[in-house]
Amino acid sequence: MKSIKTDFVVIGSGPGGYAAAFYAADRGKKVIMVEKDDVLGGVCLNVGCIPSKAYLHAAKLMHEAQDSEFRGITFGKAKLDLNKMRAWKNSITGKLAGGVATLAKSRGVDVMYGRGYFEDSKTLRVETKQGQKFVTYDKAIIATGSRAAMPPAFDLGNKRIMTSTEALEVEEVPKNLLVVGGGYIGMELGTVYATLGSSIVLVEALDSILAGADPDLIRPVIKNAEKAFKEIRLKAKVLKMSTYKKQVKVVMEHDGKQKEELYDRVLVSVGRTPNSDDLGLENTKVRKDEKGFIRVNDRLQTDDPMIYAIGDIAGGVLLAHKASKEARIAVDAILGEAVTKKEIIVPAVVFTDPEVAWAGLTEAEAKQRNIKVDIAKFPWSASGRALTFDRTDGLTKLIVEPETERLLGVGMVGAHAGELIAEAVVAIEMGASVRDLAETIHAHPTLSETVMEAAHAFYGDATHIYAPKKRR
Repeated sequence: MKSIKTDFVVIGSGPGGYAAAFYAADRGKKVIMVEKDDVLGGVCLNVGCIPSKAYLHAAKLMHEAQDSEFRGITFGKAKLDLNKMRAWKNSITGKLAGGVATLAKSRGVDVMYGRGYFEDSKTLRVETKQGQKFVTYDKAIIATGSRAAMPPAFDLGNKRIMTSTEALEVEEVPKNLLVVGGGYIGMELGTVYATLGSSIVLVEALDSILAGADPDLIRPVIKNAEKAFKEIRLKAKVLKMSTYKKQVKVVMEHDGKQKEELYDRVLVSVGRTPNSDDLGLENTKVRKDEKGFIRVNDRLQTDDPMIYAIGDIAGGVLLAHKASKEARIAVDAILGEAVTKKEIIVPAVVFTDPEVAWAGLTEAEAKQRNIKVDIAKFPWSASGRALTFDRTDGLTKLIVEPETERLLGVGMVGAHAGELIAEAVVAIEMGASVRDLAETIHAHPTLSETVMEAAHAFYGDATHIYAPKKRR
């Protein structure tokens, strides 16, 4: 059968896939992008980052309206129309997906809708609605992402047991919702449903929520969650689920005792699984690790020299912006540029209430790796801007190399921390010192001032807190 020849074929159209396809096209290459779903954008755009942030914004509005009486502003009780809310969310994802399609067309990227399957290292078979198509290529980039994990013991075929994908459809606001997993997905969606009116019990197997985040940063998140949720159970394990009439019966172990409870719905948020099955990888030299992620080198090349992999499918931190950066690294590597994914600074943001963000080295990582560091902190209770919207529960924290005073890491918790972390990424990438941050004028009154103030706190001369240090 006649095949279609192209320079690049990109499998997947998420933040990694479309970024790779567009960048390769911008570099003058002929590109075919293959997408198994009917819309472009991948998980993040359609059933992940974007819709969850839309709902979080709606929840924030409801929360602020309910808590504004002390400001002298009183609203009536909020009325929720789930159909309108869902339609609003869908309009956002629809616009963005349409935008990706328009950009693909304007760049001359050929979009092929169907499932891609490697016949060999140089040929991709695409199962489209119009039949099979065969694509031969110079190089392939796999960007098929990941999906929400559902342990077999919980996979009962019961629609009341949801992953994040189903939870983002918000078919109803359950009276009682069990959230299994205290990672960023469980915490974010738990926040949404709690604000909409659900009674939330969150179960986490570890001894803290948001494992891996700096304890200083998650403390305000835990405090808020304890108010918003009915209960947070740490070191707890769900043993069994079963269908009971119109509810889900859950057996769990907590504090050395077994409990049996009924919930209207259960959200399972225990991690993500790579979409590396049924791609025909066995017909290539591509190899996977024990968890199913595709093995890549520092230039994102797989064990097959013809094929590269980026984003979630290549493991590491499973973040959309990491995938977008790796897209450019992979294309540049293919085109012969001297690039590597080593040492890139990938910020992490958790859109809880308050938000948590960090970049570079954390204090915990420094201890684990026996790296000596100095710490500087600035509490947002001393920030005039934080006071103006009643969010003084924040903190800005700097991780500093003692000998050189070079900035190694930054962590933040507080309103809009996800927006503020970009300054930290630039500073760390450029090898900035704490003195550089301290001497940079930040507009007043802004939350960004907390970065400058934390830098001054390192030297013991922060204007808005009194914390003198004996330093040179």
